[in-house]
Amino acid sequence: MSHWASRFLDRPQRSASQRPPARTGCFPRHNDVAAPLHACALRARPLAHFVQAVTSSSQDEGCADVHASLRSGSRMRVRRDSESLSEVHRSNTSGDSLTPRRSTAAHGVLIVADDLSGAAESAARIVMRETRTRIVLTHQAVRDECDPADILVVDTDSRHRHPAEAAAAVRSAVALASAGRPRLVFKKIDSLLRGNVAAEVAALMVPGAGVVVAPALPGLDRVVRGGVLYLAGVALHRANAWAVDGVSPPASVEAALAPLPARVLDLATVRSDRLSDAIASCAEDSHIALCDAETDADLDAVLRAALAVPSVRLVGSGGLADALGRHLRSLGTATEQTAIEETATEQIAIEEHEPVPAHTARHGDVARPAPLVVVGSAEPVAAEQVRRLVEAGAVPVALPLTALLGTPSERDPLPRIPIGERAVVAFLDSAGAVLPAASRDIARRLAEVVADAVRASPRTVDLVLTGGETARRVLDALQVRELTPVGQVHPGAVHSRTPGGRSVVTRPGSFGGADSLVEIVRALAARSLATLDPAPPQNQAKGPQVSITTAAVGAQPRTAATPIIAVTMGDGAGVGPEVIVGALQDPHVAELCRPVVIGDAVRLRQAADILGIDAEIVAVDTVADAVFEPGRVNVIDLALLPEDLPWGKVSPVAGAAAYHYVRVASGLAMAGEVQAICTAPLNKEALHAGGHIFPGHTELLAHLTGIDEVSMMLSSPKIRVIHVTTHIGLIDAIAKIEPGLVERTVRRGHEALRRAGIDNPRIGVCGINPHAGENGLFGYGEEAEKIVPAIEVLKADGIDVQGPLPADTAFFVAGRGDYDLIVAMYHDQGHGPVKILGIEAGVNITVGLPVIRTSVDHGTAFDIAGKGLAEVGSMIEALRQAAQMSPSPAV
Repeated sequence: MSHWASRFLDRPQRSASQRPPARTGCFPRHNDVAAPLHACALRARPLAHFVQAVTSSSQDEGCADVHASLRSGSRMRVRRDSESLSEVHRSNTSGDSLTPRRSTAAHGVLIVADDLSGAAESAARIVMRETRTRIVLTHQAVRDECDPADILVVDTDSRHRHPAEAAAAVRSAVALASAGRPRLVFKKIDSLLRGNVAAEVAALMVPGAGVVVAPALPGLDRVVRGGVLYLAGVALHRANAWAVDGVSPPASVEAALAPLPARVLDLATVRSDRLSDAIASCAEDSHIALCDAETDADLDAVLRAALAVPSVRLVGSGGLADALGRHLRSLGTATEQTAIEETATEQIAIEEHEPVPAHTARHGDVARPAPLVVVGSAEPVAAEQVRRLVEAGAVPVALPLTALLGTPSERDPLPRIPIGERAVVAFLDSAGAVLPAASRDIARRLAEVVADAVRASPRTVDLVLTGGETARRVLDALQVRELTPVGQVHPGAVHSRTPGGRSVVTRPGSFGGADSLVEIVRALAARSLATLDPAPPQNQAKGPQVSITTAAVGAQPRTAATPIIAVTMGDGAGVGPEVIVGALQDPHVAELCRPVVIGDAVRLRQAADILGIDAEIVAVDTVADAVFEPGRVNVIDLALLPEDLPWGKVSPVAGAAAYHYVRVASGLAMAGEVQAICTAPLNKEALHAGGHIFPGHTELLAHLTGIDEVSMMLSSPKIRVIHVTTHIGLIDAIAKIEPGLVERTVRRGHEALRRAGIDNPRIGVCGINPHAGENGLFGYGEEAEKIVPAIEVLKADGIDVQGPLPADTAFFVAGRGDYDLIVAMYHDQGHGPVKILGIEAGVNITVGLPVIRTSVDHGTAFDIAGKGLAEVGSMIEALRQAAQMSPSPAV
C-alpha cells in the first residue's frame, strides 16, 4: 500500500486540540506523500471520509495460511467438526496416495455483505453439506473469539449508512470474526453497484493485503467489459436499474470505487496465464485489481488467480461467490462431491425442498399457519410477482402509504393481516414512487406491522421477505439475531431457519421471474395456495376495495420513466401563473418530466390569454387522471381565487391559497404520488395576511413534512450557495450561528451534491466579518468561535471543506470553478452574488426535506405581473433540476 493511503487507513484519531492548523493549497507538504503521483488524486478525490475508522488488520499471516490451503494444486476435504473448514491433502513426490496434513491454522471463510438478502444469497452460493454455516445480523452473534462456523456470513446492514460508518462496520466485522481464526475474506457487493462500495472496499485495504474486485454476475447477464458494468448489453449508467434509488449510477466500476486506486484487468488478461502476475502487481502497487468478466469461466479464472496471490481479499457479487463455491466443492473428496446436488443453473440445494403442507406439524404437535409474504421492494417486477401469487390463491393485503407515513395520529387505519391456512401477501399500495428519503422509514413501519401480526399468532409463522431493507427490518423487529441457511428455492431466494425453527426465505427485490413468489410459497407450503376457495382482498383502506389490477400490483406497461412533478402556482396575484404556463409549453420540459400544477385553473387560463398562448388548461381530480400531451396543462384545481383577483397587489386570499397549494403538493409528495415539488413564488406579506405565519417556502415545507431543520440552496449555472441562516435579521443571524448549525448545513449541502452526481464536492465556507475576521482584526472572534470548530470536524470526516473564507473573494473563485458549493452565513451574503451571476436561470432548492423541492430564484414581481413580461427561464431550470434529482415513478 502506498504511503498516502496508509496514512489515512492507519492513523489514530486526534482531538480538535491536537489537529494541526488547516492548510490551503492543493498539494500536501513534500514529506506527507511518498509518491507525488498521488498528490493531485488526493486533492480531487479525498479518501479520508471513506476510511476514517479503518485500521490495519493483524491477520495477514493467517490470510496467507488460508490462501495456501485454497490455492490450485491443493486438495480440500470438508469436515463437520468445528475446528476447521478443511485439511490440506498433499501428495508426496513419489506419487503415493494423498496424506492428510493439518494446516498451520484453523481455516474458514468470512463473507461480509451490506444487506440481508445479499448475505443470504452469498451463503447459499458458497455453502456445502459438510460445513457449518451461519448468517449473523449483529456482532454480538459472533460467538467468542473463535466462532465455530466454517463459513461465517455477517450482514453489516450498511448499504444506506454514512460511508464512514459503513467502513467502520466492515472493519469491525473482519476484525471480530477473524480473531483467533484466520479466514478468507469475501466482501459481497451489489451486482448493480449500489451501496457504499468504495467505503467498504477501502476498509479491506490494509498493508500487505491485495484486493480483487470482480462484480460480474453472468447468470443475470450482468457483465464487465473495459471496467464498465453492462446489463443485458446496456451500460449501467445508461440503464434504468437505479430508477428507484433517486441518484445516478456510476459510469464505471472504477468510478464506483473512487477515490480508491484501481487498475482494470481486461478480458485478454483475465483469459491469459498472466492474470496471477497482474493481480500480484496490483497488490504491490497498492492498486485494486478490477477484473473484467463475461462468463462463469472468466470468474473461475479470476478466483484461481487471486488465490495464488498471498493475502488477497475478494470483492464481488453473487457471480464471484458462485466461483468460490465451485472451487471449494472441486477440492472435496469424491464421496463428498457426489453428495453436493447442483442443478444445471449452478443452484445449490443443501436440503431437499419437498413442499410441506400447511396442515402438517413440523415442531411438536402444533400445525403451522400458511406463510406470510412481505413485499417491500419498489422494483417494477414486484407488482407482477404479487399479481401472480394472488392469482394462485394467496390473500392480498394492500398497506396504504397513508397508514405508514407521518405521526401515529396522522396515519390512516391499517388493514388486518389475516394469518391462517391461506398464504398472505402484504405489499405497499401506492400509485406513485416511494422516495428514497422516505423508503427506509416506510420499511421500519412496515416491519413493525408485520412483527405485530406474527407475534399475535399463537403458532410459528414462516416468512417470505423480498428486498434486503425490508427483510432486515422485519427480522430486527422480531429480534432475530442469526440464521442458518438450508437451501435455495431458486437462485437468490434463500431458505434459512432461525434458532427457534422459523423458516425465512429472503430474496433481493430485483431477482426472480414473474412466478418467483409462487415458487417460494409452494416450496414452503403448497397447499396454502391452490386448495381453498378464492377470498376477496383484505384491504380496508378508505374507498373501494383494492383489486389486483390497482397501480400497486397491476401488470402495467412502463409507459413513461420521467418523474411526475407537482408545480405549485404560488401567489396568484404575481407572475407565478404566467411563468408556469410559459414554461410548460417548452418541449424540453415535456422530455424531462410530467408536471401537474396545483393551483387554480381559471387563473392559469387568464395567464395563457395574457401570454397569447393557445394552451389547453384541464382540471383533473387526481394525479392519476392527468394526461400528458403537447399543449395541455394538467391542474388539480383548488378553485380558491376569485376570477377578478387583481394582478400585482397583495391579497390575503391569494396568500392563503398559496399556502394550500403547497400543502396539497406536500401531501402528494409524501404519499409518493409525485416525485418532486417545484414552486412558483409566493408573497410573504400576503401569506401572513392570509393567516399563515411562515418566513417562506423553506420553513413552510419543513413544517408540513415534520422536519425541524432544513437549508436553502441557490443553484445557478455558475455557482451554488447554501445558507446557514435565511429569513431573519442580521443581528439575529449572527447570534444564531454556532458550530453545530454550520456543520449540519455543510453536511446537507454535501449530501445534496452527491445525490446530484458530484461524488466529492469541494466546499468553501464564508466567514462572518470582512476578510473572514483577518485573524481577529475585525469582529470579536466569531469565525474562531462559530465556524472553525465545525470545519475541523468536517475535515476529520473526510469532507473537502475550506474556510473560513473572505466572502468577497469566495464567490469569485467559486464562479471560476474552484468550489462546487459556497456556504453563506446569512441571507444577503449568498443571495446577492447568485442573482448577479445568473438570476435568470437560478433555482432555489430546499435541502434536508424528505421530499425533493426546487423553486424559481425570483419573487412574485408584482410590478410586471399580468403584463406578459415575466421570464420563464428560471422555472424551466427549476423543473429540470427537480427532474434530475427525482427517482423514476413506480408503475
